[in-house]
Amino acid sequence: MNTLTATPSAPANTRNSVGNGILAGLAGGFIFGIMMQMMGMMTMIAMMMGSKSDLVGWMIHLMISAIFGLAYGLIGYKISSKWAVAGLVFGMILWVFGPLFMMPVMAGMTPFAFDSNTWISLMGHMIYGLITAWTFSRLTR
Repeated sequence: MNTLTATPSAPANTRNSVGNGILAGLAGGFIFGIMMQMMGMMTMIAMMMGSKSDLVGWMIHLMISAIFGLAYGLIGYKISSKWAVAGLVFGMILWVFGPLFMMPVMAGMTPFAFDSNTWISLMGHMIYGLITAWTFSRLTR
């Protein structure tokens, strides 16, 4: 008698989506990082790890971008046809989670404080979301 043994593994689309999500997140993070560098924000990112080095800021920023890209990859393959809307919403969610909540808490500041930089950050995160979603949609064609 012949028996088949199944080995559990993630569906191919999920495995591809994770890798493509990481690449898309890095693409979005690179463009967003250039914008942040031009505004002198990389030092603030580095300060989350007790540094003032732009290089450390870049490393942290790209690591976070890859992780968020991975997260997008886990859901993006289901909504890739509506990538623009998905990217904008994703960027807004990241904006609330990151600069409005986590960064101020880590820096000992008040979360959800709004000023002119907060709105600039929203635009940057929406651009990150759009680039990540667009890149992901192209990689998964």
